[in-house]
Amino acid sequence: MTIARQNRLNTAAAHGALILYTLIALFPVFVIVINSFKTRKAIFREPLALPDADSFSLIGYETVLKQGDFFLYFQNSMIVTVGSLFFILLFGAMAAFALAEYRFRGNLLMGLYLALGIMIPIRIGTVAILEMMVQTGLVNTLWALILVYTAQGLPLAVFILSEFMRQVSDDLKNAGRIDGLSEYRIFFRLVLPLVRPAMATVAVFNMIPIWNDLWFPLILAPAEEVKTLTLGSQVFIGQFVTDWNAVLSALSLAILPVMVLYVIFSRQLIRGITSGAVK
Repeated sequence: MTIARQNRLNTAAAHGALILYTLIALFPVFVIVINSFKTRKAIFREPLALPDADSFSLIGYETVLKQGDFFLYFQNSMIVTVGSLFFILLFGAMAAFALAEYRFRGNLLMGLYLALGIMIPIRIGTVAILEMMVQTGLVNTLWALILVYTAQGLPLAVFILSEFMRQVSDDLKNAGRIDGLSEYRIFFRLVLPLVRPAMATVAVFNMIPIWNDLWFPLILAPAEEVKTLTLGSQVFIGQFVTDWNAVLSALSLAILPVMVLYVIFSRQLIRGITSGAVK
């Protein structure tokens, strides 16, 4: 067997494995979306069949838009997700720049301390976090969720961004200093534009857990006016009767923003992952 043929077989096998993994990952999404357009009987009778003239129904979407405060929940989720990502990227990039650029006593220990946040789940400290939010009066506010998610995402952001910032040319930064640029201008004008793929990677990795989280909204912000989309979808799940049309429709609508943002940032995400692999 020639080397060229062996390479083609390896490539085909790799693509086959990736396609299989993609199909397995997208299968639950496919089932949710197609069943959101069916009647209740059709969902249980043929859950894997596509909706047809007899089974097609928009009753689930009508219920979500009329009975549930979907737009309020969607707005709350967007505020929490965008606000959390903004602070994660801002503070994470600034901390990563400091760790990568400046050498000081405890630099390595500080990096290791932040890396521990990746390994230790933040949910372990739920009781302490709840007590802190009660004492500060932040329970049932969106700020409680934003602060928790920012703390949750910072370790990964610092870990990824610091590695990329170490690759930024020292000559470029020194040239900026010679031209009279402050450290803040060097950071915002020279360094950040060069690590955009890494920031997109951090944003995508943090966006999905924040958007899909049910734990902290249920504990820290259960009030009706601050419910997120994931928590708001639970109103259609009852103790004895569950409106599966509405549940699946709400989940389908919740998936849409994540898919759109992923498509927008996919190129930057892939560049960030592949650059990190090469480096």
